[in-house]
Amino acid sequence: MPSEAPPTSDGTQAALKEAALDSPRAVLVQYLELARAGRYEEAGRYLELPPEQAATPGEAARVARRLKAVLDRHVWFDLEQVSPEAEGDLADDLAPNSEELGRVPGLGGVPEPVRLTRQDDGAQPAWRFSLATVGQVDSWFARLPDRWVTEHLPEVLLSPGPGDLLWWQWLAFLVLVIIAFVFGRLFGRVSRAVLGRLAARTTVTWDDELIARTRGPVALVWALAILYALSPWLGLYQPGRDLLNRSLHVGLFVAFFWSLVRAVDIAGQVTLQSAWLTAHPGARSLVPIARRVVKVLVFGLAVVSVLSQLGFPVASLIAGLGLGGLALALAAQKTVENLFGAFTISMDQPFREGDAIRVGDKVGVVEAIGLRSTRVRTVERTLLAIPNSHLAEMQVESLAARDRMCLMTTIGLVYGTTESQLRSVLAGFEATLRDQPKIWPDAVIVRFKEFADSSLNLEVLCWFQTCDFNEFRDIRQDVLLKFMATVEQAGTSFAFPTRTVHVVGAPAPPAR
Repeated sequence: MPSEAPPTSDGTQAALKEAALDSPRAVLVQYLELARAGRYEEAGRYLELPPEQAATPGEAARVARRLKAVLDRHVWFDLEQVSPEAEGDLADDLAPNSEELGRVPGLGGVPEPVRLTRQDDGAQPAWRFSLATVGQVDSWFARLPDRWVTEHLPEVLLSPGPGDLLWWQWLAFLVLVIIAFVFGRLFGRVSRAVLGRLAARTTVTWDDELIARTRGPVALVWALAILYALSPWLGLYQPGRDLLNRSLHVGLFVAFFWSLVRAVDIAGQVTLQSAWLTAHPGARSLVPIARRVVKVLVFGLAVVSVLSQLGFPVASLIAGLGLGGLALALAAQKTVENLFGAFTISMDQPFREGDAIRVGDKVGVVEAIGLRSTRVRTVERTLLAIPNSHLAEMQVESLAARDRMCLMTTIGLVYGTTESQLRSVLAGFEATLRDQPKIWPDAVIVRFKEFADSSLNLEVLCWFQTCDFNEFRDIRQDVLLKFMATVEQAGTSFAFPTRTVHVVGAPAPPAR
């Protein structure tokens, strides 16, 4: 036995706890660990060599290295299936001192056994790879497609790296990934050009948009296909192949759900441009919210699918989420309230994105109705975010819903204005309003209102048939300027706050 025990990984320590030190399982583990550590001279002691080979320096290390390469390519051991008893498995059909570990394809594809034999000579391990197995190593190795790599690469590149892959395999894998993505982009561009010509023959536009926006997913699918086609050059053994297959499956799921998210965006655009939505404008603001909700569901489904491909217990995860649902609902109570507030706003339609509204003492334009809050761009150009749960309970005045805009003002004239001048001003004001092309003629109110403290007040109330606030400002300015001209022509003037103080002297004292 070697003077120093080889280091064992976490995966083999559990298998060794119930195994005898001189059992086939323990011997196999020690050989594999020594070979993975590059200690082939010590690993050669677990081989039963012919006398002429055993006497040749370095021959045991050479055969041990080649045997390790053959086993890595064709046999992956389940240590639980290897006998932990010192006598081996006495229930199999083999001789008492023989233990079969697996089979390697031989000439013509006929499987040939890999066996251990027990020899109690005291100088060597009790169980060693049999003489027949060692005699087949060179022929097995000669049929390996990557034998040149094993013979010519430096030792550091032949040592195991992460995931039980050799370092040269990791480097080669990175090179293949770069090649796959370069050619994936090229093939993706060609395939999109072909599909684009087919889509150009249709009368709809959503298929052209879908092809244009799935450039990334299509290139990823091509890259994964090329990587899968090139993967046999890596010479991976079973765990490496399993890891690569899981990674490729994860990549396919990512490409699929990536395309699905892009399709959701395009479906939202098509819905916004549909004739049905034109006939039902009240449902327009539901489309962005529905699109966000569908994206969240797609993302959640993508996470569950990827975790399932990576081997995580998704059923247990979902059950755990179900148990924690109550706590999550309590913690996210405000979030749920805001979400339902968003749906309430979208269903009730008090306003839409792009509408001007007044909330409290703030006036602005609705920029976005999100799942949590509604963002309003105020006239000061600040961005006001209001939680949907609060907004659904507040009094919101929609300025965009009005069909006309109101001019309501009070104009004061000085008290020196005569009755004829006052009538002239009232007639001039009404004529000015009715001459305005945008006036709503059904309600034009110009009346003498009251005798105020320092003025004779005139009430002016009318509506202009416009919803554009900038146009309303221009109309209002024009009307007020003409009011000034009317007051000047009548020979009176506008009043300003004044106060008249009468000073009364003290009464004279009575005569004596």
